[in-house]
Amino acid sequence: TNYETDGIKVGVLHSLSGTMSISEVSVKDAVILAISEINESGGVLGKQIIPIVEDGASEPSVFAEKANKLIQDDEVVTVFGGWTSASRKAMLPVFEEANNLLWYPVQYEGMEASGNIFYTGATTNQQIVPAVDWLLENRGKRFYLLGSDYVFPRTANMIIKAQLEANGGELVGEEYTPLAHTDYSTIINKIQADMPDVIFNTLNGDSNVAFFKQLSDAGITSDDVTVLSVSIAEEEIRGIGAGVLEGHLAAWNYYQTTDTPENKAFVAAYKEAYGEDRVTADPIEAGYTAVYLWAKAVEKAGTTDVD
Repeated sequence: TNYETDGIKVGVLHSLSGTMSISEVSVKDAVILAISEINESGGVLGKQIIPIVEDGASEPSVFAEKANKLIQDDEVVTVFGGWTSASRKAMLPVFEEANNLLWYPVQYEGMEASGNIFYTGATTNQQIVPAVDWLLENRGKRFYLLGSDYVFPRTANMIIKAQLEANGGELVGEEYTPLAHTDYSTIINKIQADMPDVIFNTLNGDSNVAFFKQLSDAGITSDDVTVLSVSIAEEEIRGIGAGVLEGHLAAWNYYQTTDTPENKAFVAAYKEAYGEDRVTADPIEAGYTAVYLWAKAVEKAGTTDVD
């Protein structure tokens, strides 16, 4: 088969370098796994799917530039990619202008709905709001909010603060650090001084490695304060080290331990493709599912045309 003329080209656009690569490489792997499975079972509309992989390099402007390249130069029919809301917001006008379609696999802050983006991750009411309810009931009222400085953490915390106010919670502190930030000593000093019941963590990328290691080095364990994270899942734990995370919590809509036959097959296939030490996680599952969702939509429509 001559793939060049015969295949259906799709874009795969994730951070393969920079601060977000700790999270995004595995999602790229999941997308490629789904594509190869669909290709093995005959492809889409009788054609093979050809993935064209680009690196967003953890920079929103690069995501926009690469999205444009995939759509204009490579003429892909759709793109799977992104992680941070900053990268998605940078890509949004590119997809709307070209009337192309982005499949976005990560939880986000809501407050946005584009006809050119398919959001397969949770919104705040499906992940963050229930987590805060649970924490208020089970861990205490005093919250410290720590996040990376961009739209998702800031919007999530706006919602959390309203929720705390409505439910008798107390805001002890609120701090934002730039993506890729690695020195948390000042913030940890503040946490030690105020000792909240909960640190609600919306840090993204490898800042989490530094934060948890430094928290542990300061002698603060999950017995002293519960850190609840919404951007750390099984994949990030491999990069951070399970030891420093023991007893802390995460909130997601999928876990590798999800007990269904479908999930067991998915986990086995992922490990077979990438190694027994590899893990699945919520955005990995969402990235994988998105490819199947797109393929079924194409089959049903009889065309890859976005409309």
